[in-house]
Amino acid sequence: MPKTLAEYFREFAKNENDFAFVQKRGLRRSRLLYSKLAQLSSQFARELEVRGVSKGDRVVIWAENSIEWVAAFYGCVLRGAIVVPLDEQSSSPEFISRVFNQVQPKLVLRGREQINFDATVPTILLESLSETVARHGTELYVSENIEPNDTAEIIFTSGTTNQPKGVLLTHENILSNLQPIADEAKKYLKWERFVHPIRILSLPPLSHVFGQFMGLFIPPLFRAEVHFLNTLNPSHIIETVKRERISVVATVPRVLEILQNKIERDFEMKGELEKFQEKIVGAKNWNALKRWWKFRSIHRKFGLKFWAFVSGGATLDAETEKFWRRLGFVVVQGYGMTETAALVSLNHPFKSDKGSIGEILRGQEVKLDESGEILVRGRNITPGYWGATSSGERADEWFRTGDLGEMDEEGRLYFKGRKKDVIVTAAGLKVYPEDLEAALNRQPEILSSAVVGIEGAQGPEPVAALIPRSRAEIDLAASVSRANETLAPHQRIRRWVVWPEQDFPRTSTQKVRKQPIVEFVLSNMRGEVSRAETASPLAEMIARVGGESSVNFNNEMRLSEDLKLDSLARVELMSEIEERYRVDIDEAMFTSATTLGDIERIIRQEAIEKEQPRITYPRWAQKFPTTWFRIIFFYLVLWPITLLMSRRKVRGREQIENLKAPLLFISNHVAAADHAVIMSALPARFQRSLAIAMDGELLESWLHPPKETPLLARLRHFAMYVLAVSVFNVFPLPQKSGFRQSFAYAGEAVDRGYSLLVFPEGLRTPDGLMHKFQSGIGILATKLNVAVVPVKITGLYELKAEQRYFARSGEVTVMFGEPVKFERDKNAAEIAAELERRVSELEPTTLRS
Repeated sequence: MPKTLAEYFREFAKNENDFAFVQKRGLRRSRLLYSKLAQLSSQFARELEVRGVSKGDRVVIWAENSIEWVAAFYGCVLRGAIVVPLDEQSSSPEFISRVFNQVQPKLVLRGREQINFDATVPTILLESLSETVARHGTELYVSENIEPNDTAEIIFTSGTTNQPKGVLLTHENILSNLQPIADEAKKYLKWERFVHPIRILSLPPLSHVFGQFMGLFIPPLFRAEVHFLNTLNPSHIIETVKRERISVVATVPRVLEILQNKIERDFEMKGELEKFQEKIVGAKNWNALKRWWKFRSIHRKFGLKFWAFVSGGATLDAETEKFWRRLGFVVVQGYGMTETAALVSLNHPFKSDKGSIGEILRGQEVKLDESGEILVRGRNITPGYWGATSSGERADEWFRTGDLGEMDEEGRLYFKGRKKDVIVTAAGLKVYPEDLEAALNRQPEILSSAVVGIEGAQGPEPVAALIPRSRAEIDLAASVSRANETLAPHQRIRRWVVWPEQDFPRTSTQKVRKQPIVEFVLSNMRGEVSRAETASPLAEMIARVGGESSVNFNNEMRLSEDLKLDSLARVELMSEIEERYRVDIDEAMFTSATTLGDIERIIRQEAIEKEQPRITYPRWAQKFPTTWFRIIFFYLVLWPITLLMSRRKVRGREQIENLKAPLLFISNHVAAADHAVIMSALPARFQRSLAIAMDGELLESWLHPPKETPLLARLRHFAMYVLAVSVFNVFPLPQKSGFRQSFAYAGEAVDRGYSLLVFPEGLRTPDGLMHKFQSGIGILATKLNVAVVPVKITGLYELKAEQRYFARSGEVTVMFGEPVKFERDKNAAEIAAELERRVSELEPTTLRS
């Protein structure tokens, strides 16, 4: 094992032809080879040198997970600068100010969503890193004078006070934990070639040490490909795992709970939840192969290459772990904290024990003191905190973790809870909140719970905050009573409150923040109305999306008339709701909501969920042999017929002659022949790789007509569907709902090298005039990150109005305007208006033939 991270980086950079990182940005997919990572990191190291950043200087990285984040981290490592990663969700100006004052950074790399906090410190927009460092050479940067005991990074936590605590981690701290994993990995590398590449979906933030281990340090040991996904929406996670053929998901326990809820909710909608739960119980004594077969429908959802979850950052609930194991998935969890460089113990993927947080990693020593607190020592332990002379938390060189645990005879460690969270009753008996929460969460009426210690009349006692599965009339008292039956007398819950929101406040690693819950419980006990004076989170989201004040919102307000939310604004609102509450909402149902109360009911799952029509996306149209058939048919049949009938002229073609695919062509919509006429005017390279957006509801009605449709009509519609998809490579762009799926499909097509043709009016002109462009084109223009080419057709409307099939020479004209590219954060409606203007201003007299 190398002695520094710089040496480690140079080692794995030799995997130059393997993909290192993959990321979905907007609607596009970005990939980076190990060789390209080495080049970009080396360029950034040279940029640091030019800017006067030297060994030991601090560089702040404040952004979400991305390919550029990784390159910036290793660029700092190569230069010897100290990385200061900040959670991208850190929004407290006071916290950020204290961190900046402590570390005095020489440079800040920030995400687009983060404010330019200190104008006196040079700042780089992280997503523009490639452009910023493009002037530098790409050869591997040669590091100088970097030692194992040098500080590699400072990771800040708030500790038990608001004062940030910067944990120092050296190169040796990190690599000493990597060594035993590397040694174990060597035993299995001979089999890796049969499943290469191993793909890891890394969900924890890179600003946390667990996220770094799973996203930066461990994957190169297996030449693995790391995927970043900056959402915790359960449907998006499952779709990504299947589409990208992910092998392992690295995540925090809360996400496993969210995914479990998603699976159970799907079975509940089909009326099969009870049967599914009976199978889970019966799976206790099944072997791995039988579990896989019995739950193969779930394995198909995730994709057949996926097999394991790695959970860290918090303790995984035993019931959640049991659920996934019985489905036939491997669940690996470990234990550690920032001060121990992420890991103290780790389960073996093939030898793990249920409920255990693993065996102690080689090179570390662990013992329990008389209170059961876990003490650790080894080369992985932090040398201290930034600005402090010592850590202040060591006793005879043992690091006190503040966690309580147990250890069995075979050396496996079991987590009992945080020492500071333990409730000691007046009788001196200890109550562990985790035990009570597990008992409550097993009750079918309770979605989630959090137990805190409150000073009662008889001394400290546990009080539970509950989030019910439904806000309808349910007997939570009975649920608490059943949970109490499984607990010892001193553990039983005598007071409980209903939490007013859809989820508890959480950290970026999805741990529940207990202090707001304590405050809410205390105010509830005093009879105060908590949180009622401020607008609800839903009202705040609607105000942000729609631009209306959240004051005086009520459930009777209409979304369109009162709150000014159009169809695309609703999609944006739905995405915000899914992100905040970690729920999965049916888009068709959400689109059909008319009032604020409807949205409230959908979030709380009180609406009657019906099977919604699904749009089919023809991915087969972009695969062999359909692609070859399309090319042959176009040049032998479609192209000659179009030229003969339209006799069109082309203006402005020089605008696209030197452009490379993919592009986004946008045009006015006149007649059914628009697609063919525009295709005939394009250069050959675009003709062969063009995907065309078409009315999604119309396409779906051809493929799946109503049941009462006569057989001959069904066959005619099916033939029309196959012909349109095969010849024109059309894809559905729905008018009512399903926008997200359509935009995602468009992104996939662009990633495959296809240019797109979209008609932003959404309908053919009824009067020959161009009509308003819909704002969805603005979303496509920004999230596809390609140049937009305005196109205008003239002459076809007159032909259609006169019912003529053959045009006179020059009567039909296709015009191409100047390409334009938009910034990602520009308003979609403004972009639509700008593109509408550009298309309308195209005239034959202003363009070359």
